[in-house]
Amino acid sequence: MAQPIEQLLQSNKVWQGSQWQQANIDVQSSGYEQLDQQLPHHGWPHSGLSEVLYEKHGVGELQLLLPALAKLSQQERWIIWVAPPFMPNAPALQQHGVDISKLIIVRAKQCQDILWTIEQALKSGSCSAVLGWLDHLDLKASRRLQLAAEQGNCHSYLFRPQQQQQQSSSASVRLAVNVSKRSNQINYHLLKRRGAAPLYNQELTRLN
Repeated sequence: MAQPIEQLLQSNKVWQGSQWQQANIDVQSSGYEQLDQQLPHHGWPHSGLSEVLYEKHGVGELQLLLPALAKLSQQERWIIWVAPPFMPNAPALQQHGVDISKLIIVRAKQCQDILWTIEQALKSGSCSAVLGWLDHLDLKASRRLQLAAEQGNCHSYLFRPQQQQQQSSSASVRLAVNVSKRSNQINYHLLKRRGAAPLYNQELTRLN
């Protein structure tokens, strides 16, 4: 029995929590000290997939990424938004330090077109981050995006409805965002953080 298990571990189809904790993983700080302490290796995984599940649009899902996007926009590479449900507010992004000259907005409607665009952008090597809005994503497609992010050395952030929470995912981080009882707080749940247990009922102060 030990030999087949060893062969499976060497196939790179599975991972061990202890290996993830000890690995030297590049991350991008979230810009929130509390969240950094809770994320694997203290930041959003570089060359990895992060999922943000939202209860409804505008509950703070994009606020969580603004500090990281501001840093990433200082690179020479692009930040691509694929199928956002709204037109990004340029003055608000600039106020939070995001260089909007590095942003590209791609309008796609069909799920397959959105998925294809995200994957191609991730693999291109010309993007520091790709943000995509998807209503449906199966495990096979999730794995493809994870591999594409690794290939292109790119951050990948997927926004999905909270109803998709029960679907399996290859993401290193899955985070659900809900409406907080206090208007200046972002209520979130770390549903998955590779190498550590889930973490529920957390709050962060919103950016001004």
